[in-house]
Amino acid sequence: MAIRDTISNRLQEAFKPESLQVVDESHLHEGHAGHRPSGETHFRVYIVSEAFKGKSRVDRHRMINSALAAELAGGVHALAIHAKAPGER
Repeated sequence: MAIRDTISNRLQEAFKPESLQVVDESHLHEGHAGHRPSGETHFRVYIVSEAFKGKSRVDRHRMINSALAAELAGGVHALAIHAKAPGER
């Protein structure tokens, strides 16, 4: 299974989001630290979930990092997070 799919599945299970988009941006980081020729090293996540209601930006990032601990300890070098509660811009 692709790492992007694993990230998506873990976030679906953990947060039951209203919307979720996981973007593999590895191709944008060729020649940078952590890049591998096979890709799947740099990701951007856009997620909207009730689980983030009333949480600070730092808390939201901690929640996501915790849910993806195995992936972050493995091959994922960078993860950009855009986490919102429903109704937030």
